[in-house]
Amino acid sequence: MLSSLRIAVLFPCYNEETAIPFVIQEFQAVLPQAEIYVIDNNSKDKTAETAQEAGATVLTVKQQGKGHAVRRAFADIDADIYVMADGDGTYEAAKAPEMVERLIAEDLDMVVGIRIDEDVEAYRKGHRAGNRLFNMTLRALFGTQFTDIFSGYRIFSKRFVKSFPALSKGFEIETELSVHALVVHSATAEIKTRYGARMEGSESKLQTYRDGFKILWRLLLLAKDLKPLFVFGAAAIVSFLISLGLGIPVILAFLETGLVEKLPTAVLAASLSLLSAMFLVCGLTLSTVSRLGNELKRLHYLQHPSLGETARKNQTQP
Repeated sequence: MLSSLRIAVLFPCYNEETAIPFVIQEFQAVLPQAEIYVIDNNSKDKTAETAQEAGATVLTVKQQGKGHAVRRAFADIDADIYVMADGDGTYEAAKAPEMVERLIAEDLDMVVGIRIDEDVEAYRKGHRAGNRLFNMTLRALFGTQFTDIFSGYRIFSKRFVKSFPALSKGFEIETELSVHALVVHSATAEIKTRYGARMEGSESKLQTYRDGFKILWRLLLLAKDLKPLFVFGAAAIVSFLISLGLGIPVILAFLETGLVEKLPTAVLAASLSLLSAMFLVCGLTLSTVSRLGNELKRLHYLQHPSLGETARKNQTQP
């Protein structure tokens, strides 16, 4: 079945001339039948030239950001299976065949490589804690089963790739991939894979606080779009509780004296109560809209054949 499927290996890269030739060679060795693509994201060094010399097809994306590179690759590259990894040599190429076989055997749409680091230098300071925090946040918002949403080592089916909108611009793309899998109810799995330190001469492009804030903001926007009743419902509850806290003393004083002694407080409490009702109505309305949007995404996803169906079709063709 594997021989009848086209495999594309994608490396979104920015200034990785040192590592990318070795990464290409490693994946060529374990997936000799695959086409290797390097998506050069406006690099200032010789990433494109060294990738071509190593045997990869190079696509150039001028818009800065990993999300732009992934969007271009998903749009322009046609394959049955997509293998995506970073071009810095941190991911274990030897795991790729196992991940591909798992994708085929179980007819999945995405297999995520869970990073198991054996090197203290693999993660920068604070990244482990941040990764756990964001995984907990995503699990609380979407009930996800993923344990490493920031892993850049993933295997996809064509059905998943061609139904993925890819709206993110930067490192938020991994979060969006995980959420999309939940929205369309695609079949996914995780496989543990070694995560090592970068090769000498390769530097991380992730800026901890700036990109962390962007990822958090993107996560909140996705929650607003996909879980509006949860978001606006929470805002309604908070507004209503504050209005109660402010309004009850005013009401009790009125019952005792017949006078509204704190008029500004009474007005604020009434305003917050009205705001709470507005939040609730917005949440209910947007929840209906969101459900319809998710149904359309699911229908678009189902328009593409599954990996098993594609393999069976290719095998029957002369």
